Amino acid sequence: MTELSRYIEHTNLSPTLAIKDIDRLVEEARQYNLLGVCVPPFWVKRAQREIRNDKILLVTVAGFPLGYNMTETKLDEIKRAIDNGADEIDLVMNVSSFKTGMPWTKIEIARCSKLVHDYQKRLKVIVETAYLSEEEIAEVSKLSADAGADFVKTSTGFAPGGAQPEHVRIMRQSVPEHVGIKASGGIKTMEQAIHLIEAGADRLGTSSGISIVTATTNHQL
Repeated sequence: MTELSRYIEHTNLSPTLAIKDIDRLVEEARQYNLLGVCVPPFWVKRAQREIRNDKILLVTVAGFPLGYNMTETKLDEIKRAIDNGADEIDLVMNVSSFKTGMPWTKIEIARCSKLVHDYQKRLKVIVETAYLSEEEIAEVSKLSADAGADFVKTSTGFAPGGAQPEHVRIMRQSVPEHVGIKASGGIKTMEQAIHLIEAGADRLGTSSGISIVTATTNHQL
């Protein structure tokens, strides 16, 4: 059985966060035994300094939040993030390219995946489910897995909608067992968290991690 806290990537991607918010995020992850923290690229180095040798995953984003950056820009972001101490990269897929039917969508993910794996780190691909039909969610999940993604992730939290259990189920059914699913966007309550995990989520990205894990002190899944 796994504690609910061990699913949670404690997240703050607010455009107005300050250094004190990064320090608090890490300290809260330590205090509540959360799996990791997710921070903007600018703050990766600071978060790494605060984490020190603790077993807290350090996650950041690339191509965030819209995903239509040039591939070379994303690759540069990824390399800099890894150099600064990131363990995992959450890459926003190029939805614009995908909607156009371009094969570049998969090529870009494969190039980013190779770079991340060259450094023995993990890549999550954010597919932004709010902009996709159910058929497209299945297609991009499989495409991402085939291109080497370690996880497929629902949302940035900046789109009109966030994580939905029905979308997580589609994603889980569309990728091999070894590929994880990260649900993110709008996860505020313990009940939401449990429904998403039951639907197939392996990770939860949320800024409400503390209230979720303290809703019940000993909840096990």
